[in-house]
Amino acid sequence: MRIGLLGTGHLGKIHLKCILATSCWELAGFYDVNDAQAKQAAEQYGAHRFETVDELLQAVDAVDIVTPTPSHYQLARQALLSGKHVFIEKPVTETVAEGKKLLALAAKTGLKVQVGHVERFNPAFTALQGMELNPMFMESHRLSVFQPRGTEVSVILDLMIHDLDLVLHLVKSDLKKLSASGVAVLSDTPDIANVRLEFANGAVANLTASRISMKQMRKMRLFQPDHYLSLDFLDKNVQVVRLFDQTAPNLPPQDQLMEFDTHKGKKWLHLQMPESEPVNAIQRELETFYDSIVHDTTPIVSLQDGFRALQVAHQILKAIEVRKEEASF
Repeated sequence: MRIGLLGTGHLGKIHLKCILATSCWELAGFYDVNDAQAKQAAEQYGAHRFETVDELLQAVDAVDIVTPTPSHYQLARQALLSGKHVFIEKPVTETVAEGKKLLALAAKTGLKVQVGHVERFNPAFTALQGMELNPMFMESHRLSVFQPRGTEVSVILDLMIHDLDLVLHLVKSDLKKLSASGVAVLSDTPDIANVRLEFANGAVANLTASRISMKQMRKMRLFQPDHYLSLDFLDKNVQVVRLFDQTAPNLPPQDQLMEFDTHKGKKWLHLQMPESEPVNAIQRELETFYDSIVHDTTPIVSLQDGFRALQVAHQILKAIEVRKEEASF
């Protein structure tokens, strides 16, 4: 199946390499409005450069959109109207209104749309597949050093949206309340933010994102009855700490347990570090996009998933703005 790439910036080049590494996709070529970037991509990878988006669309079955966020909607719309399946990097669109229009268009055409929330494919997260997850408290820290690219959107849409997608995927309940604070330090939009999400089932998530940190960090902690899970998306590993009663029928071997006393009696603690196959997460999400087309299944990260994360991100941005206005009085 032939795919065309839209955008050959930093992330676009990574996508280009990943497409070339798959056995399912045939790269028809790419388009980039930036002439310097396009020339570099053509020389470095020997890929065909299309002169217009229309030319590319005529030659492909699907497109991979890795352009700056403000262009996502128009390019996705053009692709869907041309009868092409769409993979689109996060955030799915710049505005909620654009997201709603894209949802309606995708439903009308019946074409597949997958959103690039890549942490769903991180080995730290996929290692939890098959595990019964019902987190009631979540905490995430996503910190990055400052880079000019990506600053056309806030840190909420740039970084935190990854964790918003994960939380919304894990908590099977409606969002009831949110509070947020954020500060613009080096750009015109918030560069650091802290958010608290409260759900109808009582679950709570505290999320922190910063793109002005001195170090990189991408960690999430999940707490649920008798379970504590620590995920490190940078190191791609996960630790699962579980408490067992003495009479638990599925008690692990004695030499893997730590005994201690609680106010409810003696408990056993078990530390597990589940492993999953080491994969290139971007390559894997592009492969699953192909699978959803071939087998006519819902993409793992659907357009609805991407839209829901976008909606919450904009609710957060509004809450930050309201807080800022109230503080100015």
